[in-house]
Amino acid sequence: MIVEPLPLLTPGKALEGDLYPGPLPQNIVAGENTRIDSGACFRYFRTKAPVGLRTGVNVTLWRTSFAVEESAIVEIGDDSWIANASLACSVRIVIGKRVFIAGGVTIADSDFHPLTPGARLLDSVAVSPGGDRSRRPLIEARPIEIEDDVWIGYNATILKGVRISAGAVIAPGAVVTANVPAGRTVAGNPARIVD
Repeated sequence: MIVEPLPLLTPGKALEGDLYPGPLPQNIVAGENTRIDSGACFRYFRTKAPVGLRTGVNVTLWRTSFAVEESAIVEIGDDSWIANASLACSVRIVIGKRVFIAGGVTIADSDFHPLTPGARLLDSVAVSPGGDRSRRPLIEARPIEIEDDVWIGYNATILKGVRISAGAVIAPGAVVTANVPAGRTVAGNPARIVD
């Protein structure tokens, strides 16, 4: 059986045969041989940054969702593979080289809503169809950094402000709320070192 490679990620170009309409965003810098399965990956890619997504070489984006806010930036290093994951980015997500991210993973650098009940109510009114988005309460966001050679297992969640150091392993289903030291394995909710 011959398997065709995924299409190249080419900024501003529609993918031939893709069911998702329209061209890919222009504000992408894609390294050589960066591949993508569908333009649907960019359905919620709203960043107006000059470069909203930068990839290294030999990156594969398969069924990945980029929900990137207006001034946010996502960077992905060489030889990384992201499969069926969701990157929700309010400020910045940096993914190193040779990082493998499994299906169902969520990486979110913000809560995307206030945490206290009163502020959540104000936010709900501000984002409602008749609301005024300029009146949204302040929502905390902190960048995420995932260093080289990290493996993130199925359905793990990486939350705001986390740094995952080189060679770490994030077990399937882990909820990472704190920094992970180099070469260590974490599991659980909240994730704790298990090796």
